[in-house]
Amino acid sequence: MRFCSRTLTLGLTAAALLAPRAAAQTTITLWGDWTGDGERQINTMVNAFNASQGAVRVRYVPQQDIITKFLTAATSGQVPDVIVWDRFRTALYAPKNVLAPIDSYLTRDRVNIRDFYPEAVKELSYGGKIYGLPLTVDARAIFYNKKLLAEAGVQPPRTWAQLEQAAIKLTKRDANGKLVRSGFLMNDPGLFNMYLQQAGGSMLTPDGTRTNFNSPAGLSVLSFWDRMINKNKVYELGFGQGEANAQDPFVTGKAAMIYTGPWSIDGYRKYGKDLDFGIVPPPAGPTGARGSVMGGFGLAIPQASRNKDAAWTFVKWWLADPKNALLWGKTSNNIPGNLKAVNDPYFQNDPFWKPMTDTLKFARIRPPVPGYPPMEGNALIPNLQLFLEGKQDARTTLRKAQEAGDRILRDNANP
Repeated sequence: MRFCSRTLTLGLTAAALLAPRAAAQTTITLWGDWTGDGERQINTMVNAFNASQGAVRVRYVPQQDIITKFLTAATSGQVPDVIVWDRFRTALYAPKNVLAPIDSYLTRDRVNIRDFYPEAVKELSYGGKIYGLPLTVDARAIFYNKKLLAEAGVQPPRTWAQLEQAAIKLTKRDANGKLVRSGFLMNDPGLFNMYLQQAGGSMLTPDGTRTNFNSPAGLSVLSFWDRMINKNKVYELGFGQGEANAQDPFVTGKAAMIYTGPWSIDGYRKYGKDLDFGIVPPPAGPTGARGSVMGGFGLAIPQASRNKDAAWTFVKWWLADPKNALLWGKTSNNIPGNLKAVNDPYFQNDPFWKPMTDTLKFARIRPPVPGYPPMEGNALIPNLQLFLEGKQDARTTLRKAQEAGDRILRDNANP
């Protein structure tokens, strides 16, 4: 039988039209500044997502100096599709229109925002819009050396008064008066906000326009610091500074108690092979107030992304599904922002994780105000450092920090 070539061509064309087409795959990029173990942890989630479906493929591209590169890329249109976002920066950069709100996606896909830590969601919000989902949450708590506390006959502190007395008993000096063991490491003026909460104070006024730490609560914090360092001499400025990993002062027993967060648990397990340590939530202040500062990261979608739908598919898969959020927690040894994942026995039955999740119940974020980051970094911390160095008294420190801080808040009120 002979076939007409025209008939054959038409038949092939019709068959081609009727054949199912493979869906086009969208490739998106994820930026973050996590490298080393952090890069491996993120790629565990990226690879799991890529294997779970075929419509979207994610590629993680680590970046140094990520904010500078991101802002430059935002103006050139060469932005990533998803970014590992320090939530602390949201109030400063969301008004600059560099992040895309996700409210419409939340509504469309019926993602319940109450499934996440409310404070973390608040930190990802600005102007009534939400700009990402929480990836991790963290807060400071007291880490203590069980052996040293047992030898000194003291219990893990629950109040400032107990912390002070325990630190005095745990501090050790040699015959020449040289500090060889700090009862309580006090090397971070950036923890002032946490102490201020414990003293019943607040960093800013309720409307967020002025500082509020030049107050009786602020003086209470600095009085406590002064008493601990200069009267009780439980710590000296610079003691243990620059020592890390196997030489970390808590690992080597040079510090009996410290304030740190969940990021330290793995390191202490790894480097402190003979270290038996425990964790308790931060002690209550003189009025019984509790306080700790919640921090952490989120996943956000840049406004200039050309693949927002695909980016949201990835973000939702990772963070809104409790199973995947729990996988992330186990993979990275971070506390995920998804409350259902945190309620898993992996966190709730663990002697290290449980005190951290208990702390997160009352931890509060830093005020989500555009001028807060530069206010804290450029006005408050430098003055607190002068106080710790003995170059400024408490009242002068708070007054100068207030004057400079109020000015910075005004200058950044409309970013």
